[in-house]
Amino acid sequence: MNILPCTFDADDPQATPMGLIVLQADETIEPEFRTFFAQSRCPVYVSRIPSDAEVRTDTLARMERTLPAAAALLPGSPEYRVVGYACTSASSVIGSGRVETLVRQGCNTRSVTNPLRAAIAHAAHLGVSKFALLSPYIEEVNTPLRAAFARHGISTQVFGSFGEAQEAKVARISEQSTLEAAIRLGSDPSVDAVFISCTNLRTAGVISKVAEKIGKPVLSSNHSLCWDMMRLNMSHF
Repeated sequence: MNILPCTFDADDPQATPMGLIVLQADETIEPEFRTFFAQSRCPVYVSRIPSDAEVRTDTLARMERTLPAAAALLPGSPEYRVVGYACTSASSVIGSGRVETLVRQGCNTRSVTNPLRAAIAHAAHLGVSKFALLSPYIEEVNTPLRAAFARHGISTQVFGSFGEAQEAKVARISEQSTLEAAIRLGSDPSVDAVFISCTNLRTAGVISKVAEKIGKPVLSSNHSLCWDMMRLNMSHF
């Protein structure tokens, strides 16, 4: 074997890496993140966490045990300015504070966020507090999510769900169905924004269409998580 010379490039200080922990069952967030981060120079390194085929409170709670190991599978050389845990419903069941503690056990990061925490920050940034909430979840999953929003002063009195527990089916709910449901809920005059929950629900192609139709801000799990990760990444410069 010939040992050949090589040189090494320094890391680009303006292209700081971000970490993303994605559910094993999620088929949607990675392609949507490629869209949302298309103009960003910052790489997003992805780890997967074991998750169940059905979304129930007990299956979501089980991820508490494996979060540190999933975080530890991110590349270990950089210090991350932010790591996102990509599950809205599990964050409401486990708790954002606990999620942050568990992620920090597995990797070196300055900030930790998740879609629930990100949506709350995004709402505050936009000055909205009355969500029309659209979710794909069954009722036992919707309940802790709505309670988590309420604890942060966000109303979800206008609410609708597709009532689907199977992750594979959630990923295949048509964008047209999501578009029509979001417009229907968001047209209620008592709300000032729409939040479409679940990282596995396709929303990248409908957000702007719904917003144009109802004249109100439209947030989603994936879009809010992207927004918050970019905000936290840049805030550390």
